[in-house]
Amino acid sequence: MLKVLKAGFYTSVQDSGRFNYRNKGVPVSGVMDEMSVFKVNSLLENDSSSAVLEITMTGPTLVFEEETYMALGGAKMLATLNNLPIQNYKVYQIEVGDILSFGRLVKGFRSYLGVKGGFTPKVILGSRSYYKPITKESRLREGDFVPYTYHKLFQPKISEIKVASFLDDTILEVSKGPEFELLNDKQLEEIFSRSFTVAHENNRMAYQIKETISPHEISMLTSATLPGTVQLTPSGKLIVLMKDGQTTGGYPRIIQLTDRAIYILAQKREGNQISFKLCIRLV
Repeated sequence: MLKVLKAGFYTSVQDSGRFNYRNKGVPVSGVMDEMSVFKVNSLLENDSSSAVLEITMTGPTLVFEEETYMALGGAKMLATLNNLPIQNYKVYQIEVGDILSFGRLVKGFRSYLGVKGGFTPKVILGSRSYYKPITKESRLREGDFVPYTYHKLFQPKISEIKVASFLDDTILEVSKGPEFELLNDKQLEEIFSRSFTVAHENNRMAYQIKETISPHEISMLTSATLPGTVQLTPSGKLIVLMKDGQTTGGYPRIIQLTDRAIYILAQKREGNQISFKLCIRLV
């Protein structure tokens, strides 16, 4: 078990996601930055779908109650193991009673903690990912326990990797959304010729953009949406749906983020700058 001594801002259990239930209104959920989590799980020789802790903005204080191995990835957040500094993308052996603490956020927004074998809370609808309407929990709180499987004899083939950071990337590559052709020339220029600012309203459900573009009067039926769908409200506000975002929406779906663009945006916080770049794909 992992015991939560201090909860941090927003820490939750997430895996690769909850699939095949979108027709019932259940979002995919899962980790926001799959690229970083893949590397953490690879270091620990876990299955790519193994559950991790997603740690947002400020980290928790955690005590390990069973032996295991751990690794961190994602945002650069100052972290210590028993008061000694540790680094991202390196495997650490854990003994009973070891304490993991997090300090100042240096770069990025979401850090990931993986353990050998992954965290093992109850599987609900095919996933361990926290999503309150389904799991009744949205985040970890002080005094909570998170189960994991005891591991002592693991001998990692690779104990550390150097990762090319994308935390400074600001360009989000996108493809055309279903309602892209309804945009006029002015709106297209406004979207693709400028930078935008991440608004205060950003979370696992959606990222709002501070600046607006020209308004519209497009009327449409409620239609399917995906993580990475960018909606345009009548007032000209851009809303980027993320992993816990609704499965349908009534606003025009003008562009769609690539997977990599979702990972980049997931590491942005209020005030960070982004821009959109339209991908031309050859068939």
